[in-house]
Amino acid sequence: MKIRKAVIPVAGLGTRFLPATKTVPKELLPIIDIPSIQYVVQEAVDAGIQEIIFVTGRGKDGIEDHFDEAPELEQILADRGQSATVDMLRRIAEMTEVVSVRQKKPLGLGHAVLCARDLVGDEPFAVMLADDLIDAEIPGIRQLVEIFTETEESVVALMKVPREEVHQYGVIKGKLFHREEAAKFSLPTD
Repeated sequence: MKIRKAVIPVAGLGTRFLPATKTVPKELLPIIDIPSIQYVVQEAVDAGIQEIIFVTGRGKDGIEDHFDEAPELEQILADRGQSATVDMLRRIAEMTEVVSVRQKKPLGLGHAVLCARDLVGDEPFAVMLADDLIDAEIPGIRQLVEIFTETEESVVALMKVPREEVHQYGVIKGKLFHREEAAKFSLPTD
């Protein structure tokens, strides 16, 4: 079995970044000069994922537009001799197939993933969160896809948090790989 699809819930209200997110989705806020959502999609593509399913909400059309073609803009830039910028925009549009489904009410992450059920079907898929950027030699989703390929079992990335902060996070109980066990699934770095 191969993971070909990633569900990326982007329907949240972005209240932690107000007032910036009143009119701009937080996923389009840049890290240096690239929207954070582009890093997440690029990580998925680099892990072999072929289709991105955005679960959007009201006011989030710009996220899907970011990964779409912009012929009028490209023509204006080409007329100005900005071919490198045109090439960059085309690479973003050609990165992967993007589809979206609307989460009409903000009913949480589980509900957002459930909204993508008809687009995912019965195949395995990844869930990626656009506000979780992981700086790792081997990208996080690539590691998870590799473990899934080996075990054909559900895999979740976890982060330890101090006990006094647990109330701010989701909590999970399940089988944990110890670092030694997980190391056998690490991909070569060369």
